[in-house]
Amino acid sequence: MTDIKKQLGQRIKELRLKAQYSQEELAAKAGLHRTYMSDIERGERNVSVENIEKIAKALGVKSSDLLP
Repeated sequence: MTDIKKQLGQRIKELRLKAQYSQEELAAKAGLHRTYMSDIERGERNVSVENIEKIAKALGVKSSDLLP
């Protein structure tokens, strides 16, 4: 079974690239630090529900679209 954190990070990265944002741009739009965004995409962080919502809003998608 694949790690849920890695699946979430991969999905965020896919949507970020589709939106043509750098990690730094997405982090700024979401109000998060750029290194935190990098850690999320690599599956190294447990992301709070609040931060999932911030990232989803920054990407223009529903929070549920980020979850595997």
